[in-house]
Amino acid sequence: MYKALIRPIFFLFQPETIHHFTFKLVKIMMHLPGMFGITKSIFHVKDKRLRKTVMGLEFPNPVGLAAGFDKDAKLFDELSAYDFGFIEIGTLTPKAQPGNPLPRLFRVAEDQGLINRMGFNNGGVEEAVFRLSKKKTDIIIGGNIGKNKVTPNEEATEDYVKCFKALFPYVDYFVVNVSSPNTPGLRELQEKEPLMELLNTLQTLNNQKENPKPLALKIAPDLTNEQLDDIVDIAKEVNLSAIIATNTTIVRSGLKTSKAKVDAIGAGGLSGAPVRQRSTDVIKYLRAGLPQEIAIIAVGGIFTGKDAQEKLEAGADLVQVYTGFIYEGPSIVKNINKHLLKSA
Repeated sequence: MYKALIRPIFFLFQPETIHHFTFKLVKIMMHLPGMFGITKSIFHVKDKRLRKTVMGLEFPNPVGLAAGFDKDAKLFDELSAYDFGFIEIGTLTPKAQPGNPLPRLFRVAEDQGLINRMGFNNGGVEEAVFRLSKKKTDIIIGGNIGKNKVTPNEEATEDYVKCFKALFPYVDYFVVNVSSPNTPGLRELQEKEPLMELLNTLQTLNNQKENPKPLALKIAPDLTNEQLDDIVDIAKEVNLSAIIATNTTIVRSGLKTSKAKVDAIGAGGLSGAPVRQRSTDVIKYLRAGLPQEIAIIAVGGIFTGKDAQEKLEAGADLVQVYTGFIYEGPSIVKNINKHLLKSA
């Protein structure tokens, strides 16, 4: 029903407009008496074979919601009814920031993709902490953290530390985002020396805690093999818990969408089906170099159970959806989990 009736209507409107409308709609629906339980009963697939222990955490199933959807931690409880195994909030920055000018989110429907240049728009970490402190469900929450646009790279570590300290009591794991293409200069932090400094600082803080939280790194799909080798070395040295592969790409090759339309959209990160193969290739490369105890969380072009299975067979331990959720609708997690059980 979603793809036949609802999606065509949604796709008549600007993507960001529909995103905010959907948030309000889900929020209202889930506060109707009994609606949360009804929704959960429709979309829940309960089977102990889906459970996964990754990063020392017990996941009820391997399908999560990627960062960027619930940036400000406004809807994680309600979204848990759609049977996500975990939800990653953010990217959050220390101070609120508006992000890039509108429009900044675009569909490339011919390719089952999205292009975004959101620019870490969020209300700041303290607002998110307030909402997380009122959490009602047991959904596993990841905290994706970044730096403010106005913060120079030389001071970026301070921004990540502020977010880490504020979120620590409220999230189950952390993700360091240095791979968004939409904050000027951010990807420079993926270079070995600044990345090592950043991660070492966070891990030192983490290890001072009585119960340290898993620390993950989210990387771009556009890294060379040499850069991926550096990531592997850093992950081992810093003792990361996981690598999330991958963020959006700045590459535009091989699209069915006309060049004129793509050029008119302009800069931004491309997600969805066009990044599927590159994400899988990166996962395979990383898995070959990483010890088994460092997990890989796959994101990029996952729409179906077959897509998820491909990522898991490539070496991923968990998967995340974002663009696939928009194109496939609320049954995506259920369909993926049912496929994984059939293939088990």
